[in-house]
Amino acid sequence: MKPLLVVDSPKRWPMEIPGTELVSSYAYLSDPALAEGTGRKVFNLCRSFKYQAAGYYVSLLAEARGHRPLPSVSAIQDLRLAPVVKLVSQDLDELIQETLKRIKSEAFELSIYFGNNLAERHGRLAKAIFNAFPAPLLRAKFERNGSWKLTSVRVIGLGEVPDSHREFVVQQAERYLRRVPRKGKASAPTRFDLAILHDPEDPMPPSDAEALKRFIAAGESVGISCDLIRKDAYGRIAEYDALFIRETTYVNHHTYRFARRAEAEEMVVIDDPGSIRRCTNKVYLAETLARHRVATPKTLILSKENALEGLQALGFPCVLKRPDSSFSNGVERCDSGDHAADMLAAFFENSDLLVAQEYVPTDFDWRIGVLGGEPLYACRYGMAADHWQIVKRDDEGVHTGNAETLPVDTAPEDVVKLAVRAAKLMGDGLYGVDLKTVRGKPVVIEVNDNPNIDAGVEDAALGDELYVRVMNHFLSKLEPR
Repeated sequence: MKPLLVVDSPKRWPMEIPGTELVSSYAYLSDPALAEGTGRKVFNLCRSFKYQAAGYYVSLLAEARGHRPLPSVSAIQDLRLAPVVKLVSQDLDELIQETLKRIKSEAFELSIYFGNNLAERHGRLAKAIFNAFPAPLLRAKFERNGSWKLTSVRVIGLGEVPDSHREFVVQQAERYLRRVPRKGKASAPTRFDLAILHDPEDPMPPSDAEALKRFIAAGESVGISCDLIRKDAYGRIAEYDALFIRETTYVNHHTYRFARRAEAEEMVVIDDPGSIRRCTNKVYLAETLARHRVATPKTLILSKENALEGLQALGFPCVLKRPDSSFSNGVERCDSGDHAADMLAAFFENSDLLVAQEYVPTDFDWRIGVLGGEPLYACRYGMAADHWQIVKRDDEGVHTGNAETLPVDTAPEDVVKLAVRAAKLMGDGLYGVDLKTVRGKPVVIEVNDNPNIDAGVEDAALGDELYVRVMNHFLSKLEPR
C-alpha cells in the first residue's frame, strides 16, 4: 500500500511527492477504507498538532490502526515539553557546538526536511534532531549565550517552507521513502524486532561486544531480529517491538528517556522505567527493603540535619552511598569521625539525602542474576586487589577482582532465595542482586537494574543458554500482545 500523505486541504497542497497517496485529514479520520492494513506509513503534514486538533488525531488514530505515523503521538508530546528539548540539547551538545561554531549571530534557525537540511554542513545535526523528534518538517531554534543551546523545536507547515526549498523537500521525502526497510535484511524469517541500546565507547558497559553478539544470535534462534542501536536512534524506537537497554542507566539520562518512550509505545522493555527509578536510587531501595523486612546490613537514610549523629550511631567504619551510585562508583568508606564532616559535605553537594550502611568486610560479594522472578546466574565477585570493593578506580584506571560463576543450583539456597525475593520488589525484569554472607546468613547489599552480562563471566555456567533464556523472556512478553 502506498504511504499516505495527510494534509488539511489537498486542493491547496502545492506539490506532488511521487509514490504517495494524498488525502485530507478529514478523509483519513472518517473513511473506513483508509483505516485498512497494518504497517502503512502515514506522513502527517497537518498544520496544527495541538491536543485534540485534526493533526493530533491523525497520528493518534494511525497508531490505533496499526499504521506508522510520522510524527508519532509520543514525538508530538515530546515537542511540547521544554525539559525534553533541554535534555536533547545536552545530549547533542558536542555536535551542536561543532556544527554552529562558524555562525556569527546570537541566534540561528535550522530547517529540517525529512531529517536533512539544504546545507550539507548541517546534515548531521539535522539528522540527530530528526531522530530525537521525528516529524516530516521541523524548525529548530538555537541561541548562543557563551555556548550554543537548542531552545525549541517545532513542527512547521508547508506554508512556512520557502518556495526555493520545496524541490529539496520533495527530494528528501522521496529519499526517505526509498530507505531500505530495517526488516529487509537477508536472514531467517523472524516474528519480532528488538532494539539493543548500547554505547560502544563506554569503558565499563553492562555487556561486552562478544556478549552482544551472543544476544543477537540467541534472538535469531527464537525468532527475534536484533539491532544494535545508539542514543541517536531515539526517534526510531517505535519501529521495534521491544527494547533491551545494555547501557548503564540513570534517571536523568537518555537511557531513561528511551525506556519511557518504549513504554509509551507499549513495547516490551528491559530495563523498564520503573525498575530504573527504583534501582538507581539507593534511598528508595533502602526504604523498600526495610519496609518488607529484607535482611540487610544496618542501614540509615540521612539528611544534613542528622548525618553526623547517624554515623556515630552506626559506628565506624561505615559505607556512604550517593543515591545514584552504581557498581562501586559513588560509594565511599568513612573510617572515622575525623573524616566524617568533610565526606558528608561532599556527598550533600548533590543530594539532600544519602544512604549510610554498616561496613561488613567479606572476601567476595554474591551477585545473583534474576530474570522474571527466577534466578538466572550466580557469581562470586572477588574484591579488587588491596581494596575493600569489587571495583577500584584510581589514576591508573579501573581494576576489578576475580569473578567465579556457579550453576544456580550449586549456590547456597538461602542466598538465591533472598536475592529472588529482593528482586521481585523491584519488578519482573532483569536484575543483579548483590549480597554478602555475614555471620552465616545472607544480607542484601543492593538490587541493580541493568546487571552485567559479559561473555566468559556471567555466562560461564550456562553458556549460550543464558542468552536464549533472556530472549525467551522477551518472547513470552511479546507473544500475548
